Amino acid sequence: MRVVVLGAGYAGLTLARRLESKLPQTADLVVVDEADQHLVQHELHRVIRRPAVEGAITVPLRDALDRATIRTARVESVDRDARRVRLSDGTLEYDYAAVCLGAETAFYDLPGVDEHGLPLKRLEHAHRIRESFLDACEADGRAVVGGAGLSGVQVAGELAALAEERGADVDVTVLERLDSVAPAFPEAFQAAVHDALDAAGVTVRTNARVTGATADAVELDDRTVPYDAFVWTGGIRGPDALGSDRPVVRGDLRLDDHAFAVGDVARVVDADGEAVPASAAAAIREARTVATNLDRLVRWELDGDTDEFPPKLDPFRFDAPGWIASVGDDAVATVGPKVFTGAAARTMKATVGAGHLSSVGAISRAADLVREELG
Repeated sequence: MRVVVLGAGYAGLTLARRLESKLPQTADLVVVDEADQHLVQHELHRVIRRPAVEGAITVPLRDALDRATIRTARVESVDRDARRVRLSDGTLEYDYAAVCLGAETAFYDLPGVDEHGLPLKRLEHAHRIRESFLDACEADGRAVVGGAGLSGVQVAGELAALAEERGADVDVTVLERLDSVAPAFPEAFQAAVHDALDAAGVTVRTNARVTGATADAVELDDRTVPYDAFVWTGGIRGPDALGSDRPVVRGDLRLDDHAFAVGDVARVVDADGEAVPASAAAAIREARTVATNLDRLVRWELDGDTDEFPPKLDPFRFDAPGWIASVGDDAVATVGPKVFTGAAARTMKATVGAGHLSSVGAISRAADLVREELG
């Protein structure tokens, strides 16, 4: 009996650690990721301004996992009919699989945006953004961030803070095609985020639909916006291994009888019929549900009960715990209807990151992150 977890982001690592303690010892657990370390993605923007943060937000998989076999390889395709995964270094067959490959940046075939816009999904992206922005600082130039979801908001805030630290007069502009920043979130949160961006000196342009980009300007419907540094956070798509698709999964999070999709890799509709936002909070909670259900299925098969009805699986329901975004040295947080900013929100942000690191066994890194966040 082999269970494979494809991907070691929030969903994959949370799931793998739970399966290590839940699955019968006779079950083989394999974790596949193209990197040999886990990245705390929601803190990645911090590396743009403070490269030393990298050490606090990366955790070697060998330190986070005890029982699982770790295979460092790129997932190239998943053949669910054959229950076989094609990897960059071979193939891997499975009895049950959890696809936790996350999402990639979507460029929507906008001319020039893929070529000129810098995404933020990996450490090397953060370093490239920093280098490009430092060049803009030298010239007192312009930086444009396409997309004002949480990632775009946090990048814009970080760039503005970096410019201030370096005494550079850089115009940082964030473009959003919808009518508000953080458009997928509650209105009170949107308003507070907008105020924080404004206080940080970031120019916010909503109802600004990007149609393309050149080497020195972003093209909108009605104008062009020149830039020296251009970051694109305008949307997500599925991984290449799934043909760029993000399949829809329902409350059981199943792709089929032997495969689950967990985290940003899928568009999740929970057991109450609610669309679940792509987020670390959702991915971690989905992983907990899938761990329980996978354990039930594995034990059902190992016990030889397959002539009986399969076990009942727990449905996934998402109750948003609240939302947090950093904007430079400020932060905005919601807990229920209440909105927090300033020191309270910064403390919440640090606590969330440190809590996740602690949950994957990285206690010293959790302490390092708190020091970085709170100074």
